[in-house]
Amino acid sequence: MRDLIRGTRRFIAGLKPVKVPDAPARSFRDLWPGSPDRGARLLRGEFEALGSSRRLETGGEAWREEAGPATWRAAAHGFAWLRDLRALGTDTARMRARDLTEDWLAHGGQAEMAQAPEVAAARISAWLGHWDFLAATAEDGFQRRLLVRLAQDGRLVAGALPAEAIHRGALVTLKGAIAAAVALEEEAWMTRALRFLPGELERQFHPDGGHVERSPAQLLAALQDLIEIRNLLHGTGINPPPVLAAMIERAGQALKLFRHGDGGLAQFNGTREEGSALLDLVLNQGHARGRAPMLLEDTGFHRLQAGRTLVIADAGAPPPPRARDSATGLPRGGDRFAHAGTLAFEMSVGRDRVIVNCGAAPAAEAEWRDALRATAAHSTLVLADTNSSELKEEGLGRRPERVEADRHESNGAQWLEASHDGWRKPFGAVHRRRLYLAETGDDLRGEDMIELAEGSGPAPGFVLRFHLHPGVTATPQIDDQAVLLKLASNQYWRLRAKGARVAVEESLTIAGGEARRTSQVVLIADPKVDTVQWAIGRVPPQGAAEPAEGGSTAPA
Repeated sequence: MRDLIRGTRRFIAGLKPVKVPDAPARSFRDLWPGSPDRGARLLRGEFEALGSSRRLETGGEAWREEAGPATWRAAAHGFAWLRDLRALGTDTARMRARDLTEDWLAHGGQAEMAQAPEVAAARISAWLGHWDFLAATAEDGFQRRLLVRLAQDGRLVAGALPAEAIHRGALVTLKGAIAAAVALEEEAWMTRALRFLPGELERQFHPDGGHVERSPAQLLAALQDLIEIRNLLHGTGINPPPVLAAMIERAGQALKLFRHGDGGLAQFNGTREEGSALLDLVLNQGHARGRAPMLLEDTGFHRLQAGRTLVIADAGAPPPPRARDSATGLPRGGDRFAHAGTLAFEMSVGRDRVIVNCGAAPAAEAEWRDALRATAAHSTLVLADTNSSELKEEGLGRRPERVEADRHESNGAQWLEASHDGWRKPFGAVHRRRLYLAETGDDLRGEDMIELAEGSGPAPGFVLRFHLHPGVTATPQIDDQAVLLKLASNQYWRLRAKGARVAVEESLTIAGGEARRTSQVVLIADPKVDTVQWAIGRVPPQGAAEPAEGGSTAPA
C-alpha cells in the first residue's frame, strides 16, 4: 500500500504543472548565515554535513546511492549548502552553485532520495531562499528548468501532507509546501498546508516547548522553521493561526534551557558544539525574552544553576520510534538522532565548559556515528560496558521504558534525583543518580547507584565517566581518589570520589564540526560496590599552588 501511495504521488508530481511562472511570484531571502569555511570547501569539491565530509562535484557521482550514508545524501539533495556558497559572496561561488544545480537536474533529480518529501521540501526552501544568488541573473533556460522542477516538487510535497515522519522532517515538509504555494501562487497548496499546520505543531512540540526529538540541535532547527513559516505567511498577507506565535514563544524559551555560559548548546542527542552567533540570531528573530526555564517537564531536561555554575541534565525517556523508509533508508522516528545517554549531564562555570558529552556525527559512517551515540561517550554511568539503549541505524531498539525525576530546591541549593531502567532486561538493574548543587555554585555532588531486582545476583561492574572539555586540564592526585581540574580561565576545581578508583583517560569531543582530543575522568567502582559518591568542588586560589597534594578522599 505504501509503495502504491508513493507511486501515485510521484505520478501526480510528474504531471505538467498548471502554470510555471517566469519567476517566483514573491521573493524572499534565506534568513540564516552560512559558513564561509564550508563554502570554501565546496569550491574544492568537499561537502561537510552532520559530521561527514564527502565529495560533491559535477559528473553525477555525488547524487548516487553509493555516495554516502542516507543522512549525508539527504543533505546534499536538500541544497541547504547554498547558504555556505552565498556566504562567500563571489561570482566563483555563484557559478559553483549553478554548476552543481545543473548537474543535479541532469543526474540527481530522479533518485529516490531526491523525491523523499522532506528532502524535496528542503530543496524548495533552499532554491527560493537563494533565488537572487542562484538564479535571478542566470540564463532563461536555467531559470525555466529550475521552476519546472520546483513546481513538480511543490505538487509532490503538498500531496505528501501530513508527512509520515514523526521527527522534524515533517515540519520541513510543511514549510516547503507553504514556500512553494507562495512562490507559485498555488492557493490549493496553501489551503492544504494551513489545514495541517496546527496539528503538526502539536505533534512536533511538547507543551513545555521542547521538541519531540529531545535534541537541542533539532529544537534550534525547528524554531528556525517556525520563524520562516511565520515570515512566509506574513509576507503574503495571511494571518497565521494563533498557535504558531504561541509555539514560537514556547520553543524559544525551551531552547534557552540548553545554553551554556558561552552561549552555545549542550551536546545531547545529535547536537554538536557550535558557536553562539546563530543561536543569538534565532532567539532574536523569535522574540524570545526572559530567563531560561529550569525544567522542561514534558521533554525531560533539567537545569541546575547557582552562582556561576550551570548543570544541564537529561532525565527523560527517549523519543518514540518508527520504521525507516524502505526506499531511501531515511529514519522516520523521533529517535533518529537519539543517543544512549539517559541521565547524562554537562557542567559549565561562567564561559568555561567543564563536563561535556562527546558530541555527534549523525551523517558519518556507522562505526563512528554510533561510537558517539554510545553511553560511554556521555558523562554518566556505564554498566557492564553495555549501552543503556540499543543503538540501531534508524534510531533506538531496547531503551529505558521508565525514566523518573524528582527535583527539590531550598535556600538556593538544588537537588535532582532521577532513575532509568534501560538495563532492566539484560541485567535486572536500575540506575539511580542524585545531583546536588550548593547555593554558592562552588560544590556539585553526586551519587550513582545500581539497584538490582531480587534474584539478579551480584552487581555487574560499572564505571562513571566525566568527559572534559578540551579547555580543561586534568591532573591526577597522589591518592588515586581525586583529580585536579584546571579550567581555561585558570580556575581550579577538584573531582573526588568514594567507592571508586579515579583515573584520567583519553577522550574526544566534536567542536565546530571537528573532533578534538581531550580527557575524561573515569571512576571505576570497587568490586561488589553498588554505590559511588563523588563531588566536584572549587579549589580556593591558595589551594591551586600545590596540585600534587590530594584533597579529601570522599565527598562530605
